[in-house]
Amino acid sequence: MIFYFSGTGNSRWAALRLAALTGDRAQDITGLDKAPDCSREAQLGLVFPIYAWGVPEPMEDFARTLKTGSAFTFGVATCGSETGHALKNLAKTVPLSSSYSLVMPNNYILGADLDDEATARAKIDAAGRELARMAAEITARQPVCRVHEGSLAGLKSSLVQYGFRHYARSTKPFYVTDACNGCGLCARDCPAGTIRLEEGKPVWGTRCYQCLRCLHACPRQAIQYGKQTEQKGRYNIEDYITD
Repeated sequence: MIFYFSGTGNSRWAALRLAALTGDRAQDITGLDKAPDCSREAQLGLVFPIYAWGVPEPMEDFARTLKTGSAFTFGVATCGSETGHALKNLAKTVPLSSSYSLVMPNNYILGADLDDEATARAKIDAAGRELARMAAEITARQPVCRVHEGSLAGLKSSLVQYGFRHYARSTKPFYVTDACNGCGLCARDCPAGTIRLEEGKPVWGTRCYQCLRCLHACPRQAIQYGKQTEQKGRYNIEDYITD
């Protein structure tokens, strides 16, 4: 079984592709209170994006309830370039037989612009080849650690991650423009369950993973986060894949 958490779709795509290549199943952890009984699973995988050089809170909480038994376990972290010590920290909760980082298109538009189309396509093509390589290694039960942690990994995954969790996940900058038609997609799909509709418009609560799913998935690009996203594009992996 492969469990995944995905904000904007990169990790979902990776998990589904990896499941297909290994003859396994992929399960979104969103909405699960705890891990199901996996005591008879031959392999267990965790696929998730990197947020500020750390494991997203939902995956971290889920991992604490996961019983691995004798399964071959692996973690795959999708990222823009590097993971810090995220996988090492996850391995303290779930022993990992193998660990991987997987470079995917950047979509954290609060900190940077989107990759241009050519770069995004090249990253996805390369990721597809890397997933095939992973699948062969996982099927063969080969213990592998192929992770790009980057420089100052320990500092980033401790100090920067702490700052992100405690000070950088405010929902106050979220707002909608007049383009919003009240479709409710953002409220329905928010992993944190923090969005509700009031008079046909989304309102954010205080709990936020800053996955940016609401912002990227809005079909009318009506959701903004302060002024910094107004002139930036939106990312949908479906625009780049053909299968």
